Amino acid sequence: MSLLPIIIVPDPVLKEVAQPIENITEAIQKQAADMIETMYDAPGIGLAANQVGMLNRLFVMDVNYRKNDQSRDAVVLINPEIIWRSEEMSVMEEGCLSIPQQYAEVERPKTVRVKYIDLKGQVQEMEGSDLTSHCLQHELDHLNGTLFIDYLSRLKRNMILRKVDKMVKDGQIL
Repeated sequence: MSLLPIIIVPDPVLKEVAQPIENITEAIQKQAADMIETMYDAPGIGLAANQVGMLNRLFVMDVNYRKNDQSRDAVVLINPEIIWRSEEMSVMEEGCLSIPQQYAEVERPKTVRVKYIDLKGQVQEMEGSDLTSHCLQHELDHLNGTLFIDYLSRLKRNMILRKVDKMVKDGQIL
């Protein structure tokens, strides 16, 4: 396993749509393992393939991960799709490893059900509410070329992008 470089806005790969994975190969299994290691190292609770410069439909997540707690239970979702959304909405503060140190409130369905393929090639379903729902939707958005800041007003989005640009120029982000 190895750490992968995390792509930072405004890199255009973050706005591209990832392509479906046809076969679960050793390369896909290695990509998933490297993404899990990268997510934990960052630290984060989710990481999509676009964020590491790969345009295939795979993301990893572990909403229970906390850096000072060593328990890890990452899930790998291949070709995920939302098959049900609640009408009830939820507002939560979101951040993103590709938009470092920037956070904003985003409104999304409170509960979603996602169908995906696991690393063994088995079709699975996962239902999540609150943080899990937001994470599933946030990471799936990445695979569709959408960032959490795309849900914000132009003013807020531009303010966040300027802050990240300044941090890059000041050497705070490599």
